[in-house]
Amino acid sequence: MTQQFALLKNDRLLRALRFEPIDVTPVWMMRQAGRYLPEYKETRAKAGDFLSLCKDTDMATEVTLQPLRRFELDAAILFSDILTIPDAFGLGLYFEEGEGPKFKYTVRTPTDLERLPKIDVNSQLDYVMKAVTNIRKELNGQVPLFGFSGSPWTLATYMVEGGSSREFRHTKEMMYARPQFLHALLAKISDAVVDYLDAQIIAGAQIVQIFDSWGGALGHRQFVEFSHNYNREIIARLKAKHPDVPVVMFTKGGGLWLDIQADSEADCLGLDWTTPLDRARRELNNAQKILTIKHKKLQRQKAIQGNLDPATLYGSPADIKKAVHDMLSDVYVNDKTGYVANFGHGITQWVKPEHAKVFVDSVHEFKL
Repeated sequence: MTQQFALLKNDRLLRALRFEPIDVTPVWMMRQAGRYLPEYKETRAKAGDFLSLCKDTDMATEVTLQPLRRFELDAAILFSDILTIPDAFGLGLYFEEGEGPKFKYTVRTPTDLERLPKIDVNSQLDYVMKAVTNIRKELNGQVPLFGFSGSPWTLATYMVEGGSSREFRHTKEMMYARPQFLHALLAKISDAVVDYLDAQIIAGAQIVQIFDSWGGALGHRQFVEFSHNYNREIIARLKAKHPDVPVVMFTKGGGLWLDIQADSEADCLGLDWTTPLDRARRELNNAQKILTIKHKKLQRQKAIQGNLDPATLYGSPADIKKAVHDMLSDVYVNDKTGYVANFGHGITQWVKPEHAKVFVDSVHEFKL
């Protein structure tokens, strides 16, 4: 059933993604609702644990809105976790203090794969959809709302490894020794991601982002085969259902593959701090020309999102302002739109909230 929501008052982020004129640069922060905010810590303490916080509609709404009360942000993002899909697969997600997410069960054998159920996202993940709808209503048109999911490759690494990893030993062993098994797992995850993002859009998300947090751990050919191809398919399937809903594709460590990622229906590519924004724009413009010839039809320009190192916020306010100025000077060489300011990864828990405000305000103060 279609939800009824208030009209959007601040649409500058959506306008930037469409390469329309903007008054100031739109900005939001990955992980903007999080442990750097004292009010978040208080709410999480009341919830008891992280998963309980995610699954409580009122609390998830509260922490989503907290950063918007402090900062003049141009978007809200659903408070949740990328590991909700593996949890819905029945792998037993839990969090240990200081050790990150873990799973009781892994997926490493044909039997493990066969046990994975088909997820009914509106049943097993209904708490996410309830949160999306409630947040959208509480925003009352203040700013657009992001929904999100992890990418198939990134989710697969957690499901195979049983938690976070640096070496991805079991996943990469599977990739090289049993690639067809990994493809079967990625295909199953892809179906769940499409259903999940589709349901979030129906529930009220106005933009969605795919987090390919571990795509940069792959070799260049493996990135295409085991990450990009699945992301590309997911975006195409989503666009077939929701052609006007923007999709942001963020691959940490993916700046080397902008030409590859450009060959998708993503509206915007997120960048970490390793790729200069002026270089990224040049490479994407060149890719657009090549892909227009390849596909024999004009390819739309890709907007860019990113890419300040969040550690920059450990510096002084003056240093933060200079870093923002330098970053925006790089991006606005030709176009004065088509860009969303953000970090190259999530804001860290050790950042002072007042320094986050300096970042946001400095973005808005920059003269286009």
